[in-house]
Amino acid sequence: MTADEEGGPEDEPFHPFGEAAEEEYRAMLEETDYDADLGMAMAEDALRVTKGELSEAEFHERYHEDVLAEFGEDERPTKEAYENAMGEAKGTLGGMLERFAGDGTGSRRETMKKMGVGAAAVGLGAWGTAEGGDEPDPAPAVAEEEAEDEEGTQWGMTLDLEVCDGCLSCVVACNQEHNWNEGANWMYILAYDDGTVESPDTDDFEDTRDFNMLIRPCQHCTDAPCEKVCPTTARHTREEGGLVLTDYDVCIGCRYCQVACPYGVNYFQWSEPEVDAPSEDLGEDMMYDERGRWVSGRGPRGVMEKCIFDPARQDGNRGEEFVGRTACEDACPPGAIQFGDMNDPESDPQRYAENVPLARALEADPDDEELQEAIAVLEGDQEPAEEEGGDGLTEDEAEQLLRGEYGDAESTFKLLEDYNTDPNVLYIGNEPGPEAEQVPGPVAYEDVGQLDVRKDALDDGTFGGSDLSL
Repeated sequence: MTADEEGGPEDEPFHPFGEAAEEEYRAMLEETDYDADLGMAMAEDALRVTKGELSEAEFHERYHEDVLAEFGEDERPTKEAYENAMGEAKGTLGGMLERFAGDGTGSRRETMKKMGVGAAAVGLGAWGTAEGGDEPDPAPAVAEEEAEDEEGTQWGMTLDLEVCDGCLSCVVACNQEHNWNEGANWMYILAYDDGTVESPDTDDFEDTRDFNMLIRPCQHCTDAPCEKVCPTTARHTREEGGLVLTDYDVCIGCRYCQVACPYGVNYFQWSEPEVDAPSEDLGEDMMYDERGRWVSGRGPRGVMEKCIFDPARQDGNRGEEFVGRTACEDACPPGAIQFGDMNDPESDPQRYAENVPLARALEADPDDEELQEAIAVLEGDQEPAEEEGGDGLTEDEAEQLLRGEYGDAESTFKLLEDYNTDPNVLYIGNEPGPEAEQVPGPVAYEDVGQLDVRKDALDDGTFGGSDLSL
């Protein structure tokens, strides 16, 4: 049963990319071996779950028989399993599987049996703030004592759109590390106009930062709708680090996750991956995570891929010096990408967001002695002056100096907050408005050996035509 059968607005698009995108998604599913109607209905209701309009248990019950009939299995936790786990945090299907596994000696299918799993039985403006609409209901507040007791790492990013210069170094670095095929941009950078702010012409600009930029990796949502629609649980949230990953050995390529994702970050692997030097041989240390599951690097033909926040690095497979870093962050010249543990107030992304002018100054490392003094005062490396006009800078003077030089974080946002997916990516800078459209950026993808749109490389491409190249 879909939302429409319950009396929902039949003609209103459920996906933030709008009606045209939904038509493309449906056409895409109809070219697969799987039920397009089922995929569209599940995607719609998965987004209703994240919004709080439908419970996880109701969602499972609604589609359990249809999933069994279509796929011969339904590896998602059952209605009863969800009801028994009501005390758990939202969006932790993968974590539920791992906790039920106990000591980890049982197989994945045995783990599911313990849980009662029934296996045997767009337009860019969608990311902007809507005009004239009601404010979305806030997510349920977490009890203060719960927040204080919160344990574990949650990998995420703070992305500073005001310092991003559109150089595409992050796109190139990600591709070099993971060898995804042309146009399947796990990291994506785009310039935009939205009727309020405009980007300059590519042949007439003074500074690359005159462009309005959006950086779009996977958001690694705490409550990921792509995970909810996966019949095999190939798409799952890993308990360690909260990464949303795809198990390539389990994925059947139904592409339901591609429709359910409100951010447009999923890609189907149409062919065996193209590999080029220097990463011609992708070793096992770049393929398997600490659980022994193939979730890292490029995928084989017929599976879904996306940005993964580099679990091979986070698990220490490349050495401890790479833990807490990503290829895209390492490659970003202006330091617009800050990766780290969002649960740690001392992590790079949290410290960056806490004092943006200081963080920008640290990344810029200016030669100016007064700016260096301001940095030293605010970093605690130099005693501040007690009063203005004295010998040296007061804290207030240091703050004002850095704010005047590097600007401040006048706005921060998360993409599509009204969908309540709880993304683990925080943005600093302008939020695209509802009329936002992609425009050429200061550096063309072709100039760095990449493709802007996956469809350009394929006869039967993935989602994304010229008007929806997100």
